[in-house]
Amino acid sequence: MIKYLLKKEFKQLVRNPFVPRMLAGFPLMVLLILPWAASYEIKNLNLSVVDNDHSTYSRKLTEKVISSGYFRLTNESPNFQQALESIEKNESDIILEIPPHFEEDLNTGQKTKVLIAPNAVNGMKGGIGMTYLANIVTNFNADILPSLMSAGTTSAVAIPQIEVNSSFRFNPHLNYRVYMVPALIVLILTLLCGFLPGVSIVMEKEIGTMEQINVSPVPKGAFILAKLIPFWIIGFLILTVGEIIAWAVYGLVPAGHYYTLYFFAAIYIVVVSGLGLVISNYAQTMQQAIFIVFFFMLIFIMLSGLYTPIESMPEWAKWIAAFNPLKHFMVVMRSVFLKGSGIFDLYKEMLALLGFAVFFNSWAIMSYRKKN
Repeated sequence: MIKYLLKKEFKQLVRNPFVPRMLAGFPLMVLLILPWAASYEIKNLNLSVVDNDHSTYSRKLTEKVISSGYFRLTNESPNFQQALESIEKNESDIILEIPPHFEEDLNTGQKTKVLIAPNAVNGMKGGIGMTYLANIVTNFNADILPSLMSAGTTSAVAIPQIEVNSSFRFNPHLNYRVYMVPALIVLILTLLCGFLPGVSIVMEKEIGTMEQINVSPVPKGAFILAKLIPFWIIGFLILTVGEIIAWAVYGLVPAGHYYTLYFFAAIYIVVVSGLGLVISNYAQTMQQAIFIVFFFMLIFIMLSGLYTPIESMPEWAKWIAAFNPLKHFMVVMRSVFLKGSGIFDLYKEMLALLGFAVFFNSWAIMSYRKKN
């Protein structure tokens, strides 16, 4: 029975002249235009401090950074490697490492250094964060200079300087398009694999084929499954096209394994397709279905972290974003493309997406009513 239902679904997709054109043109338009046009403001950067000196001046520098309002201290590590692990776990955005003998070198008029290592997966966020922190260190140097000169530890000829060495992680060239392209692939999958199922059942209601389905012995589960499988295949094709464009145009190749991308994509496509089918079950006309789909898609996109970092949102918005499947898959795509994360590194996102898949598709099956 599934075989004949699938045959019907694919014939309907091919016979509609609009759908093949949208499937071919939409990914090209989005991936070739939007990465050049997106930007956003950065604030509330998570700071990890490695204080190897534990002196008065090192504490003053840390306090000055936190009091600036741009940073919040989320991690204090005994060494750089542990601080780097906090970045890999998305607990920190930038590392400030203060070297040993920091205060001693300043008091003796010698040059000293601090290390700033931002997470450059988001090149703009990392670059702006490094600029903020470097300016704060420069201001700190100017603040302590009068006290050092009055103490006789230096002179106008030999002024102690704090030299800043920067190391950008995961996106060394701070290319913002590298950060945006994986997210836009998620956006394309969401719109196509969520919008088309959202209007498919309504379309059959309007053309009259649903009446034939309703009087047939087709089980509800088989009917919903036959609706999902074509968009599951279409989603894989779109993902592959997106990866080819990312490589050919932007030189972007996943740092992780491709099977990780396709594993999570398989779950995510089922999630958004199931949501689309739920909407189509309740909508009575094509116009209703389109408005409902765009209502949900707009909320999902704005609370996904596509343009505005989730960390910069108020707490209530972060709670809403936690129930947004688009946000979880966007974390997966950026982590696999830029950081090389594996399936077990992203187990929280996997559990969330599996939960959404079960919820929406169960709802789709229960909300489908056969009327004889």
